[in-house]
Amino acid sequence: SARKIAAAAGIPDNKYMVAFQSRLSAAGPVWIQPYTDETIAELGKNGVKKLACVVPSFAVDCLETLEEIGIRGKEDFLDNGGEEFELISCLNASDRWADGLVDILKDCAPVVQ
Repeated sequence: SARKIAAAAGIPDNKYMVAFQSRLSAAGPVWIQPYTDETIAELGKNGVKKLACVVPSFAVDCLETLEEIGIRGKEDFLDNGGEEFELISCLNASDRWADGLVDILKDCAPVVQ
């Protein structure tokens, strides 16, 4: 997803990265890294001034992401030297997304008589 989003937006390979928000305790003491919260703070510390985050694993904004990334992530970035932070909204209830979902369901779901 990240490569396709970056390519569609014209973002060069060296100008984006992937980090992982969730940390599932059932997976053990260490989850997939780098962790998003730590990465956001480090980017600010390392001189990045503008940061936009997109969460392509969700079709709609959820409270967890809005709070962890949109509020705490923004605070962490700004507190560590960043100047501008933007959480890109998910597709939510956009007409294009809703129409696409209906098309997928029509293609995949059996017709009930």
